[in-house]
Amino acid sequence: MRIHVVDHPLVAHKLTTLRDRRTDSPTFRRLADELVTLLAYEATRDVRTEAVDIETPVAPTTGVRLSHPRPLVVPILRAGLGMLDGMVRLLPTAEVGFLGMIRNEETLKAESYATRMPDDLSGRQVYVLDPMLATGGTLVASIKLLIDRGADDVTALCLLAAPEGVEVMERELSGLPVTVVTASVDEGLNDRAYIVPGLGDAGDRLYGMAG
Repeated sequence: MRIHVVDHPLVAHKLTTLRDRRTDSPTFRRLADELVTLLAYEATRDVRTEAVDIETPVAPTTGVRLSHPRPLVVPILRAGLGMLDGMVRLLPTAEVGFLGMIRNEETLKAESYATRMPDDLSGRQVYVLDPMLATGGTLVASIKLLIDRGADDVTALCLLAAPEGVEVMERELSGLPVTVVTASVDEGLNDRAYIVPGLGDAGDRLYGMAG
C-alpha cells in the first residue's frame, strides 16, 4: 500500500479552516469540496488514458482521453457524500457508486448495509471517498469488498489520517493495489477514536447532528 500526503500551501490553508471549531457547516462543506478537488488532482495522477487523434483549428495532433472502463468513484455513506462533488468536478465522466458501512456490534467489524455499484469491477480503477482514516476498519472493509468484485487499482481519498489507521491498512491490505491520498497524517487517536488534532466528526460538521 502506498500513502501520499499532499504537501501544498492551498491544501494546508483550507485544512486549517476546516479544523477550526468556529467554521460553520456551509463554509465547511464549501472548503471540503475545494480541498477534495486539490487532493483529486494528485490522486488521479495515474488515471488510465488512451491515445486519441484530433484536429485543432491549426493542425492534426494526438492527445489522450480517459480509457474504458471508466473510473468508478465510491463515496462511503454518509460523510463521503460531502466529497463527491469535488471529485466528479475533476472526473466528470466517471461513474459513481455508493457504499454504506456500519459496525457490527458483535464482531466489532465494519460491514456493508447498502451497495449501489456493478457486481463486476474487473479492470476498473476505483476512487473511494471517506473524510477520516481513523481506526482503518471501514476503509479496509470497503476496499476488500471492491477488490473482491475485481477492482485492480483502488485509491482512497481522505481529508485526514491517523497513524493507527495507516498501520492497520498497511497490515490488512499488504500486497494489494491500494493508494491513500490525504491532506495530513495527524498525531494519533484519542480514547474515543477521534483523530487528534483532527477536525471533529466530519459527518456532523458537514450535515449537522441529524440522525
